[in-house]
Amino acid sequence: MLSVGPKTAAGDAGMRPKAPRPWWRALRLALVAVCLAIVLLAAGFLWFVRMLPVSEVTTVRSADGIVVLTGAALRINDALTLLAAGRGRRLLITGVNPGTRAREISRLMPEHRRWFSCCIDLDHSATNTIGNAIEARRWAKARGFKSLIVVTSNFHMPRAMAELGHQLPDVALTPYPVVSDKVRVENWWSSPSTGRLLFFEYLKYIVAGVRIRLPLSLA
Repeated sequence: MLSVGPKTAAGDAGMRPKAPRPWWRALRLALVAVCLAIVLLAAGFLWFVRMLPVSEVTTVRSADGIVVLTGAALRINDALTLLAAGRGRRLLITGVNPGTRAREISRLMPEHRRWFSCCIDLDHSATNTIGNAIEARRWAKARGFKSLIVVTSNFHMPRAMAELGHQLPDVALTPYPVVSDKVRVENWWSSPSTGRLLFFEYLKYIVAGVRIRLPLSLA
């Protein structure tokens, strides 16, 4: 009788499937993580776009002050309209070019010129949304304001409210989103430029949300 035990055992061992190599397992996990991140990023972007207002507010409650973040002419005009309607006692225009003076802005909006001599403050130091929020905090605290109307573009409003809320946790903030015909949020997929603008604003919103949650003191 022939003995085939050792040979069979060796043959069986050779036919067993090889265990996946560690680097291949790590690569698969990395690919799964990347795919999951892409799905979450896309879902978050769709949520971000859906929460953006597509029409301007028709009525807004009054507040102690009004803050408008520069970036588009419509923002300042709408903020001045709110001031003229008595929705706030003073207006801060933050992020103004250092070379721009109040009289130059008033010439562009003669119907609101009289407000520049009594009720409007300009901030020339802020260069981004973080700076806008810091200057708004200083302005509101110096005047004892406990409520503010925030005026900025609709796509910029989520990040602006996050930054201002971080700097002014004890101040009631009312958003007043400005809608422009040049940025049609409801049809963003039909315009590559609008899609890019909204996506990069979404990324900035994510970064701002992460940063303001870090255990750092207010500036």
